Amino acid sequence: MSTSTVYTIGYQGKSLETFITLLRQAGVDAVIDIRLRNTSHLAGYTKRDTLEFLLREGFGIAYEHLPELAPAPEILDAYKATGDWAAYVAHFLPLLAARDATQIGRDVLTRHHAPCLLCAEPTPEQCHRRLVAEYWAQYVSGLDIVHL
Repeated sequence: MSTSTVYTIGYQGKSLETFITLLRQAGVDAVIDIRLRNTSHLAGYTKRDTLEFLLREGFGIAYEHLPELAPAPEILDAYKATGDWAAYVAHFLPLLAARDATQIGRDVLTRHHAPCLLCAEPTPEQCHRRLVAEYWAQYVSGLDIVHL
């Protein structure tokens, strides 16, 4: 099987110019929005409908929102309240299994040759986009991960 790459990116702290430049330089063909909440006016240029339009019309990049790869509200809210990353991971990984995240990943990789998982966190260390990418890499052979 050939090697595929899944990219990840967080938008916080990135200007629109930086965000788009990173996607284009990497050759991303689809942004896979895995945020639970993506319609707030606080999301700025990454508000769901705005981002979908911008990516499609301005840069020919597809957009998909896959909330099944987002944490359940209670998991996210507990993490925001406590900051307990270990507890977050302990609750989120079984949720990925229950939601058949492996098959979702295979489907995404069938539709797109260079998808990029989108979330808010500026770095991947404590962000669920990293967990999703690593989960996919466990079960999809030949998958590389690049954090933008």
